[in-house]
Amino acid sequence: MARVVPLTERAAWQKLRRHQEEVGKVHLRTLFADDPDVFTQGAVWDVDSFDQWGVELGKVLAQRIVPELESPEEPPLRHDASTNALIRRYRRQRTTSR
Repeated sequence: MARVVPLTERAAWQKLRRHQEEVGKVHLRTLFADDPDVFTQGAVWDVDSFDQWGVELGKVLAQRIVPELESPEEPPLRHDASTNALIRRYRRQRTTSR
C-alpha cells in the first residue's frame, strides 16, 4: 500500500508557500509605503493612488522603506508616527516568528 503524502509535504505546496512569502513581502512593503504619502496626497491633493503616477510613486516609496524592514539593526525611522509604529511592529513580529 502506497504511503499518502500529506498535502503540506508535497512539492507543489512548498512552492506555493514560498511564493506566498515573497508576494506577502511585496504587498506589505506597498502597505507601508502607501500609508503616509500616497494616502495623504490622495486625500489632500486629490491624487489617484491607482493611476500610473500614484502607482509609480508607491514603488519609489516602498524602496525607501525596504531597508528599514529588513535591516538586522534597529534603523533610525524618519516617517510619521503611524508608519514608524507599523515598521517597529513588523520588525518585532518578524523577529519573534523566526
